Amino acid sequence: MSEIIEKHSILPDDLFKLKILQDALLSPDGKKAVYGVSWVETDTMDEYTNLWLVDIASGQSRQLTYGKWHEGGAAWSPDGKQIAFLSNRIDSKPQIFLIAPDGGEARQLTKLEQGVGSGPVWSPDGKQIAFTAAGLPQEKPDPKKPYRVTRNVYRFDGAGYLDPIVQDIFIIDMVNDVTKRLTNDRFSNHSPNWSPDGRQILFTAMMNPDSFALSPTLKAVDMDGNVHVILDEEWGNIDSACFTPDGKQIVFVGEPEGQKIATRNQMWLVDAEGKTKPKSRSSKLGYSFCGALRSDLPKAWRAMGGTLMIFNKDGSAVYTTVHVAGSIFIYKIALQGPESCQPLVANPERPAVLMDAGEQSLLYAVSSPDLPCDLFVSDLDGKNEHRLTHLNDAVLAEWSIAFPEHIQYTNQNSATIEGWLMKPSAGEGPFPTVLYIHGGPHSAYGNMFSFDYQMLAGAGYAVLYLNPSGSSGYGDDFANSILANWGDLVFDDLMRGVDLAIEKGIADPDKLGCYGLSYGGYMSCWIVGHTSRFKAAIPENPVSNLVSFYGTSDIGPRFLEEEMEGTLIDKFQLYVDQSPVTYAHKAVTPTLMIQGEADYRCPAEQSEQFYTILKAHGCTVEMVRLPGSPHAGSIGGAPIVRQYANHAMLDWFNKYIKGE
Repeated sequence: MSEIIEKHSILPDDLFKLKILQDALLSPDGKKAVYGVSWVETDTMDEYTNLWLVDIASGQSRQLTYGKWHEGGAAWSPDGKQIAFLSNRIDSKPQIFLIAPDGGEARQLTKLEQGVGSGPVWSPDGKQIAFTAAGLPQEKPDPKKPYRVTRNVYRFDGAGYLDPIVQDIFIIDMVNDVTKRLTNDRFSNHSPNWSPDGRQILFTAMMNPDSFALSPTLKAVDMDGNVHVILDEEWGNIDSACFTPDGKQIVFVGEPEGQKIATRNQMWLVDAEGKTKPKSRSSKLGYSFCGALRSDLPKAWRAMGGTLMIFNKDGSAVYTTVHVAGSIFIYKIALQGPESCQPLVANPERPAVLMDAGEQSLLYAVSSPDLPCDLFVSDLDGKNEHRLTHLNDAVLAEWSIAFPEHIQYTNQNSATIEGWLMKPSAGEGPFPTVLYIHGGPHSAYGNMFSFDYQMLAGAGYAVLYLNPSGSSGYGDDFANSILANWGDLVFDDLMRGVDLAIEKGIADPDKLGCYGLSYGGYMSCWIVGHTSRFKAAIPENPVSNLVSFYGTSDIGPRFLEEEMEGTLIDKFQLYVDQSPVTYAHKAVTPTLMIQGEADYRCPAEQSEQFYTILKAHGCTVEMVRLPGSPHAGSIGGAPIVRQYANHAMLDWFNKYIKGE
């Protein structure tokens, strides 16, 4: 007789019962996969990641590495006999280690004083490994002494001040145990990819010290350190790139210069020397390759998306992910002949992100409203799918899970707005309701697990989350419709969604709250300056003043000039008109500002200005300061920060929406 498990509503600290899937990679023979699992030790609130192995045929998993370390970046050697990975197990700085897939002690491969930044990436013959690391200056800067900056962009969110940490390309010779630095410049060089003959490494160079441009340059370096520029910043934005299996061409994802900022990217081919004009292989596909759905789980891979490209056996096509509305699909993109973009794993109700592909199978991560994330495998055509991991089955069995209702409505421009309305798992409406607003602004919510939604539903709230104008996944016109007008159109879209939730009898019109991070924080600030219908608001790490954001954000000049379609000087009044601080004096909604003190994307002064104006005009306002926390610290930062932010959110809504 099976045991009856008593379910309970989800509480804020239940977040740390979850195990979170990280990256995953198939073995060369396709019979096994190595993957990372992060977990939190709740006694100390410290977070760690270990590596696991799963047998593809049986689905049996076993732990490969143990200990309270941060480990990841696992890469199989070409012969499948070793796995290289990053670990901080020795001196707290990440180094490359080697371990046999059958187990045993890991062997340390690198011993760099500065540690390893990213990698490892095996050469085709398995004799060398490429990686990135900061190049130590001849004299280390003393953080306690005055420091001079000369870069256009001198600090970056989640990284810090750039001069001491920008990355270079390194290789380590496995035979002679010799480490060699291949690049030595002030760019930050990332994503090394070996040429098939092992003579060159393709990489992207970012953080040009003399430019505000955020677009990477595509370069290659040979084993003697000779660097060749394949595509410079003038071409446009490049997100990822790799050599084709014959080494004659390079396939990459990006969009050419001159496109509006929210225009979808495409997949391109260029000859390996960069002498020919890049040719699109996806011009007819109306969706983006690097779009991502917003997640509140601390995944190492991007939000819930990415631009991983894996070649098929003969190199005639690549497998990759495509963002379509509220989901992520796996596609096969032809590199030869007529354009062909074929969906393989395409379930609108269950996003799937490609992790790897072998000669016979696709390996991918899946999420849904009731599934945080697990590994799945299928044939190359997407058929015969089966699930490989069950990371949180025991925990989920104890939780009372809420499920969203899909909604659609039309905005003032006759465009369709997609969203979801999640009711508490118990009780009858109307319910107190929280409007959740995504950041970006060109990103999206979708059919995936959100701990915050479940936590709020467990506390008796309905949750309304929408993809208003400006969201990605719905075509270029929709995404670009808010340029030079961040506030008005989206405000109207959101209020129509709230009205619909009230009409359905789900949202209580007298018990409304709103929350958003980044651009979602911007809209939360905009809302309290334009309506009094909400009883509580929480802007987290918001943009509140476009004028000061231009000069203080790590992405300020380039980003805002594209979003506002003009410079601060040329369109000064527009920057003022589109700033929530301009209307902050009208606010009467009790507002809780949540601000990371190490946020360089939306610096603390953005919250401080809004807070001060609300205080000065008698509006109830408080501010939570998160020490050392970057822009998304409440999602992927220290567990203690995530814990505090969750409790602060629930306490504020309970006090001012429910009156508790």
